[in-house]
Amino acid sequence: MDPKPVIAVTLGDPAGIGPELCLRMMTDPAVLAVARPVLFGNAALLRRVAGTVGLPCPGIGPTLVDIACDTPDSIVPGRVSAVCGATAYRCIEAAVLEALAGRVAAVVTAPLNKESLNRAGHAFPGHTEILAMLTGTPRPCMMLASEAITVSLVTTHTSLTSVPGKLTTDRILGIVRLTDAAMRRLCGEPPRLVVCALNPHAGEHGLFGDEERRIIEPAVAQARSEGYAVEGPLPPDTAFLPSRLGRTVAHICMYHDQGLIPFKMLAFDNGVNITLGLPIVRTSPDHGTAFDIAWTGKADPGSMRQAILTAARLIPSPQPSPTRGECNDRGHQHRSSP
Repeated sequence: MDPKPVIAVTLGDPAGIGPELCLRMMTDPAVLAVARPVLFGNAALLRRVAGTVGLPCPGIGPTLVDIACDTPDSIVPGRVSAVCGATAYRCIEAAVLEALAGRVAAVVTAPLNKESLNRAGHAFPGHTEILAMLTGTPRPCMMLASEAITVSLVTTHTSLTSVPGKLTTDRILGIVRLTDAAMRRLCGEPPRLVVCALNPHAGEHGLFGDEERRIIEPAVAQARSEGYAVEGPLPPDTAFLPSRLGRTVAHICMYHDQGLIPFKMLAFDNGVNITLGLPIVRTSPDHGTAFDIAWTGKADPGSMRQAILTAARLIPSPQPSPTRGECNDRGHQHRSSP
C-alpha cells in the first residue's frame, strides 16, 4: 500500500482558476512524490474544464469525490453565481468531514469567491471562518508562509477601526504559541519570532496610542517567560527590513494588511495560507480566483503545488527533522519544496 498521506484537494470557486489548478495537481510529479491527492469537486464541471484547457480528468473513484452541483452546465468562467458558491461550499464541507473522520490527512483548498458564497447563503468572509465553524474551532489563526517571509495574523477580515478592540494579551500570546508550534514542525527547532506593534513608532511611549503598553508588551513578556524566542513589539515600518527578514522566521501582525502587504510584495506567486489552531491540517494557495484567466490554461500552479507540499510536511508523522539551523538561516530554506 502506498504509504504517502492522502490529501483532500477542494475545487474552490468553479468559475475561477481552482478547477484548472486542481486538475494539474492530480498529475504533478512533485505532488505525487509526497502525497496521494484526492480531488473533491463536481465531475461534470471538471470534465468541461479539462476539455477546455487540455488536461486529463480523473474518473469518479479513489482520486475524485463527485460533489453535487445543481446546474454545472450553467457555470460560466469568470462569472459570480450562487451555483458556484454552493458547490464550492459543499466541496469544503465534504473534505473537512473526511479529515475530521481521519480518512484524509490534510485539506488543501483552491480559492473562493466571497460574493458567490454569499449569494448561495453562506455569509462567511473566507475559508478561515468556514473552517472554524465546521471544526468547532473558536480562535483559529491565519498564517501565510513562504521562503522569503512568514506572517501570522492576530486579526483578519475586520475593519481597521475595529482592530484595537479585538486585540487582547491572551489572543496575541495564543498566536505566538500557534506560530511557534507550526514553525517547529516545519523547521525542526525553535524559531525566532517578531511581534509587530499596532501604532506608528510602537506608540512612542503612549503618544500615539497605548495598545503596546497595555496589550502587546505583556503578551511578549509572557511569551518570553514561557521560553519562546520572541522580540517586540517592533514598529511596523522597520519590522520587515531586509536585514531583519534574514534573521526572523515569522512575524506576528496585528491586522490583515500589516502582514499581507509585505507578504504579497515578497511572495505573491509562491505563498501558502495555513490555518493554525484547527484539529486538522489545512493549507491553501495565497491568491484569489483570478476570474480574468479562468479556464484558459494560464493559471500558475506554483502556489497550489507549494500548498500541498507544505500540507504534507505539517501532517504529524515520523520523519527526519531538517538539518539543525535551517529554520533560522537567511532565506528560510525550511519552506522550500521537500
